[in-house]
Amino acid sequence: MIPALMPTYNRADLAFERGEGAWLWTGDGRRFLDFGSGIATASLGHAHPHLVQAIAEQAARVMHTSNLYRIPQAEKLAARLVETCFADSVFFCNSGAEANEGMIKAVRKYHAENGHPERNVTICFEGAFHGRTLATLAATGNEKYLAGFGPPMPGFRHIPFGNMNALRDAIDGTAAAVMLEPVQGEGGVRPASLDFLRQVRAACDEFGVLLALDEVQTGMGRSGKLWAHQWAGIEPDVMSSAKGIGGGFPLGAILAKEKVAQYLKAGTHGSTYGGNPLACAAGNAVLDVVLAPGFLDGVDKVARHLWRGLLALAQRHPTVIDGVQGAGLLLGIKLRPEVSNGEAQNAAVAEGLLTVAAGMNVLRLAPPLIITEAEAEEALRLLDRTMLRITPSAAKAAAK
Repeated sequence: MIPALMPTYNRADLAFERGEGAWLWTGDGRRFLDFGSGIATASLGHAHPHLVQAIAEQAARVMHTSNLYRIPQAEKLAARLVETCFADSVFFCNSGAEANEGMIKAVRKYHAENGHPERNVTICFEGAFHGRTLATLAATGNEKYLAGFGPPMPGFRHIPFGNMNALRDAIDGTAAAVMLEPVQGEGGVRPASLDFLRQVRAACDEFGVLLALDEVQTGMGRSGKLWAHQWAGIEPDVMSSAKGIGGGFPLGAILAKEKVAQYLKAGTHGSTYGGNPLACAAGNAVLDVVLAPGFLDGVDKVARHLWRGLLALAQRHPTVIDGVQGAGLLLGIKLRPEVSNGEAQNAAVAEGLLTVAAGMNVLRLAPPLIITEAEAEEALRLLDRTMLRITPSAAKAAAK
């Protein structure tokens, strides 16, 4: 018999009862250092007092009214987000996939309203992950995720990640936008170089296509700046955000310049739950913390400390670790072919550390932004023990 809860996920046999900061406890009292943070979502860690208070107070007043009415919490959050970046206007939704779906619609609508409906192709990159809806699956382009769901939705073209020649060749009269993650999370924690991001921006300007950045995983401080593209000194035309923006409460957003946002007028797009009072109370609470003086500098400092520790870890375990990659507090340990990231993830759990597998045999680290250097040191200690657990024996290596 199929379980009542549909078995869509390969879940670890762990159920957490409570959390505090970067730590989680199971019902039987086991404690884990959380370096997955709900797949880069619990940006303030667990049970953050300010976030908990904001959600509780708003829930006691009103949780949901729908977008038939004004929502002051959403108006406040949108204004604050606009102040932080390139955008002139914000649309709220519930998830990263929904934000990316809306972003795809926005770029198509922009070109249609400007007399070029034939410009409806979004150029995407191999190794990307943009979501699980039919459109975002097509944008992702991963055959494993597409299998069994019929023909992929048209309007997407895929090219090698980081290849400017391929990008310029792919831009033709049907191109609407270039869609890009500053760091490919699911695709192996692969960062685009800052120079590549600048060249992509220049190519978009040259050919009249929009730059659509997917900052679902990299945004809201994870890179050490509020938005990862700010390291390159560029601005997109439209951007998606989710995950850490709500600190664990479902919230997504499309942030756009006026030239794009003006065409998503009444009746063209919508979301029943999107931007409701409770979600936006959470979003405002997260911003209160992340925008506090010195917070992002602290994220950057701890991230660099962790990076140096991971490089040292790779030197100590050359038979297991092939390299370290990523940016900020979205980092990946690329493992050698002799060991799998699933094996490493299970070994880390056995040591009391939660991580997330990613593509290209990478073990992903995405801790809460509030971690301390001491907690980073503890994670490195647990990772050292993890690597010892999965180091192939001489006999095992010979057999392979």
